[in-house]
Amino acid sequence: DNRFFDGYMAEVNFIDGTAKVPADFGETGTYGEWKPKEYSGSYGTNGFYLPFKQDYTVEGFSTVLYTGTAINETYIGGAGFQPDLTFIARRKSAENHIWIDSVRGSNKRLLTNSTDGEATDDNIITGFTTDGFTVGTDGGSNAAHQYVAWNWDMGGSNATNTNGNIQSTVRANPTYGQSIVSYTGNGSNTTVGHGLSSSPEMMIVKRRDTGSTNWWVYHKDNSAAPATDALRLDGANATTDDNFWNDTAPSSSLINLGTYGDVNANNGTFIAYCFHSVANYSKFGSYTGNGSATGPSVTLGFAPAFLLIKSSGQAEPWSLIDNQRRHSSTLLHVLTTNSTAVETQYAVDLNSNGFQIKTSSGVLNSGDGGGQTYIYMAFADKREYAYWL
Repeated sequence: DNRFFDGYMAEVNFIDGTAKVPADFGETGTYGEWKPKEYSGSYGTNGFYLPFKQDYTVEGFSTVLYTGTAINETYIGGAGFQPDLTFIARRKSAENHIWIDSVRGSNKRLLTNSTDGEATDDNIITGFTTDGFTVGTDGGSNAAHQYVAWNWDMGGSNATNTNGNIQSTVRANPTYGQSIVSYTGNGSNTTVGHGLSSSPEMMIVKRRDTGSTNWWVYHKDNSAAPATDALRLDGANATTDDNFWNDTAPSSSLINLGTYGDVNANNGTFIAYCFHSVANYSKFGSYTGNGSATGPSVTLGFAPAFLLIKSSGQAEPWSLIDNQRRHSSTLLHVLTTNSTAVETQYAVDLNSNGFQIKTSSGVLNSGDGGGQTYIYMAFADKREYAYWL
């Protein structure tokens, strides 16, 4: 008769070509219980061992896909580390795109599809855990829908940074070139410490204490003079010029801030996410579109697990791409930061050393004016193996 296994598997030893006895895999314990022991024999030609262990060796970044339960305190595992920054998006139906970090607190949400200020919500993420996070019953994180969560390890602990004219609270992971910076503005041209060992190549800044303010992005390849310009993460707009960064690129220790109110209003509170390239893990660069279905090929030096792409000179949405959400062998599911729109599909080849655009859509590959510039942020998944919990 048919019987079903009801339990948890700690490990699997598949032995090819040899019959083994129970004592090869277990032994009687002190209290008469049967307990596993390490197998020390041969696996044969095609045998293998599956440890079924939690993978805490992931470093830096990971993507987690999950289906919501609408049950409070649902555990979402498989990140591979305790996240400090999590960005959650619902995939198949319209909903807010939520950013939560451990500097502001797991119950403080910001929305990249909105100009709203920070709000307190105890039902989105109820806490970060050693391998992921738990979610409440908010529709943005845990309705009966499919979700994607992008997670970053930003260092694990806060520090007070006094390098700049403005004191900041920083959670930094210098090894992987990424940090979270919380500061209070002074309304004057100023500097803030970012906690990294190299100059940030991309920064995302949002005012927290009031609404009707935009998310502003500095990117080193945004234009010929990137320190004078910024892109809106909450909008499809082309790059704009204002006194965001005091017309000065960030240094190896400092962010430069101008007087633009969305990044440095007097007594306003702000959060900044800072990144620089790290070999074999992340890269921040640009490519030129050609308007062809055989689009530009970009070398990263690693297999990308995540891409965020935006045209700097044209009004096109931000494209969120990862290696977990595939529509088919040639099409990837794509979301955007600046709207609640559901996934669409574009042809992008993620390969072992970079990526190639394989669509003529202006979202990713406009050839107008001799070719539009597209900026990108790319991360590798450092996971050695993954057994999703």
